[in-house]
Amino acid sequence: MTQQQNSAAVGAPPTAPSGRTRVIRRALDLWGTWGIALVLLLLIVLMALIAPNFVSLSNAFNIMRATSITAILAAGVTVVILTAGIDLSVGSVLAVCGVSSVLLWNAGVPVVLCVLVPIVLGALIGLLHGTLVAYLSLAAFIVTLAGLTAWRGTAYALTGGRPLIAEGDLGFDMLGGGNFIAVPVPIWLMLATYAVLWFLLERTTFGRHVYAVGGNPEAALMAGIKVKRVLTSVYIISGVTAGLAGVMLAARVESGQPNSGQGYELEAIAAVVLGGTSLMGGRGRILGTLVGALIMGVLSNGMILMNTPFFTQLIVQGLVIVVAVAIDSLKNRYTT
Repeated sequence: MTQQQNSAAVGAPPTAPSGRTRVIRRALDLWGTWGIALVLLLLIVLMALIAPNFVSLSNAFNIMRATSITAILAAGVTVVILTAGIDLSVGSVLAVCGVSSVLLWNAGVPVVLCVLVPIVLGALIGLLHGTLVAYLSLAAFIVTLAGLTAWRGTAYALTGGRPLIAEGDLGFDMLGGGNFIAVPVPIWLMLATYAVLWFLLERTTFGRHVYAVGGNPEAALMAGIKVKRVLTSVYIISGVTAGLAGVMLAARVESGQPNSGQGYELEAIAAVVLGGTSLMGGRGRILGTLVGALIMGVLSNGMILMNTPFFTQLIVQGLVIVVAVAIDSLKNRYTT
């Protein structure tokens, strides 16, 4: 090849995507906009046809109440994953915060503090994780994996390895099983959590910074964004949501269970990915996570109503996770 031909090849514009690639990109764009909501709708229709007693207002409330804790965990995890991070510790943080709320109640601490202190504890745990990730440049996977085991051990240490039963009527039990305007309080808390995080991500400078850091941290740094501060903040948010979920679960069962929340971190991540948030960071919407969590909840509720064996439920949930990750992989392949 001559020098002129080489120069022409170097300066040639990039090859236009093929028709097949354009079709796949268009399909993935439509999936990101409408696909997840359509899946939820079709799943509801399917369960209405095959699951006994599925169609009722009380069962709809049951689904959302059962989903609320995982959905709240997933909301915090979404913010972390948007920065291309991960938080595997949320189930264990839930446990230690739930146990703490019952310990405080049994010690005679005022109800307000029994609720607020565990949430603050979750925030401090998130601050620790975020500091290790952002300022010491430790891998988020390793930091939060260590947190998964360490905070679980802390929950067992606080209770001596046994369930901690609340003394008398738990003062904040309405957070787990009460009603407000005929709607279960956990549903209100779930909706409030998503409303706050939607506003934070979609209508504030901080939200734009979260997406920028997840999309390209080097470019974000050059643009003047305080990347380390943003990274620390998202883990604090994840800790706060885990603390709230821990208090809610303790209120629901009226006890501090050191083994509570086991596996919840995987369900939360599944809801995030199923809802369209990319594990590579920078892409996704918080409301998609809510839909993803509801899909998991509807699927689980329908299988329970059909008396599906527990091990089969686990297999189906695993397949859902694989499908969600496969779709995310396709998005990354055809949109980069």
